This record gives sequence, C-alpha cells and structure tokens, in this order.
Amino acid sequence: MPKHVCNGATLMCSFGMAPSSLVVLPLNRMMTGNMPAANIMDHIPMVNILPFGMCTTPSNPTVAAATAAAMGVLTPMPCIPMTAAPWIPGAPTVLLGNQPALDDTCQLICTWGGTIQVTVPGQMTEQIP
Repeated sequence: MPKHVCNGATLMCSFGMAPSSLVVLPLNRMMTGNMPAANIMDHIPMVNILPFGMCTTPSNPTVAAATAAAMGVLTPMPCIPMTAAPWIPGAPTVLLGNQPALDDTCQLICTWGGTIQVTVPGQMTEQIP
C-alpha cells in the first residue's frame, strides 16, 4: 500500500550519486507522521528538491562540458536539480491543498533526464509494545 510522503523523505535520482531529502514547507497545514505532508506541487528545485551530490548524465550541460574538457571521460559535476513539472501521478483520491497528495509511488522527472523517486517516505512510526 502506498505511503504518504512528508518533510524529510529520502529521495534518489537515477543520475545522482547521493540521496537527498525532500523539504516540505508547512503551507498546506496538513501533517503526516508529525511532519508537513507533501503534494505533487512540492517539486521546486533548491526549495523542495535538494541536490543529489554529483550528477552523472551527459545531458546536463555542466557534465557535458567537463566531459568534453576531459577528452570524453565522463566527469560528474555538482547536481543542481531541474524539476520543472510536478510529481506524477500523485494520489488520485487524496487532495492536499487542492492538489493530489504525494505518495511513495510517485516520480519526478529532471530536465536533464533523471528520474527522482522516494526511497523512504519520511513518516516515522513507533511500534508500541
């Protein structure tokens, strides 16, 4: 069963070299797992989506330039996410701030070709004995 995503969720990009965290501002005033809940519009680069360490895709202009300067040897460069469109598809039956809520099955596409996925939804649940 899909899990709702909240602030602090762990993300990974298919061309990134390190995980990143989702930042959800408390604009929608909804909480899940005692953290601000996310919707599909939480996709703004360097606000919601932080860098994934180094980027390895040649479609990223900085990687392409560094690779060309290294005579064709792939040269990773710092990741600057370019996520122009919302997460897809969103939770179709749960609205949050008049937008579909974000669950851990959603994906986000980077302009440079990477696919960003949720690896840990960010909800911290305790087991009470």
